[in-house]
Amino acid sequence: MASSSFKLSFLLLLAIFICSNAVELGQLKETSMTLYFQDWFGGPNPTLIQITGRSDGFMSYEKFGTVFVTDDPVTIGFDGSSAQVARAQGMYVTSALDGSISHVMISLVFTNEEYKGSTLQIQGASPQFERVREVAVVSGTGKFRLGRGHATFETIHIDVEKSYCVIQSNVTVLHY
Repeated sequence: MASSSFKLSFLLLLAIFICSNAVELGQLKETSMTLYFQDWFGGPNPTLIQITGRSDGFMSYEKFGTVFVTDDPVTIGFDGSSAQVARAQGMYVTSALDGSISHVMISLVFTNEEYKGSTLQIQGASPQFERVREVAVVSGTGKFRLGRGHATFETIHIDVEKSYCVIQSNVTVLHY
């Protein structure tokens, strides 16, 4: 009898705790956005650099163990001169032996007025030679507190001579 009374008391306390946290956080919201990563992989001010791997001057995306770091400006439009809303800061690691997968670890650090100081943490295995790659949104801060969802990446423009590409990202996140 005492065991069943203890279980009931524990479940009641757990329910109160869960409900009180839900009230503090507010309603779950969904935010979807299309963003454009302005990626400079060469030239005088690169925003993506290779820090390990082949050292013959060429980026080696398909070599196992190659690590890249990035700090791309993120804009609301395709054109690099459109309004900047965030920075994409993080790293990519070629994590498949055959070079087909890059592990992505990126923080979207928002700089625009609406979301300034908020972040989204994006992480996952990205099949780097697929047209569209999907990874998880695993967390968020600020306006995206406790965020979770998914993000797709698609390289929609590349200019090898200028060492420049534009990556479109569609992000859907549930948050409080």
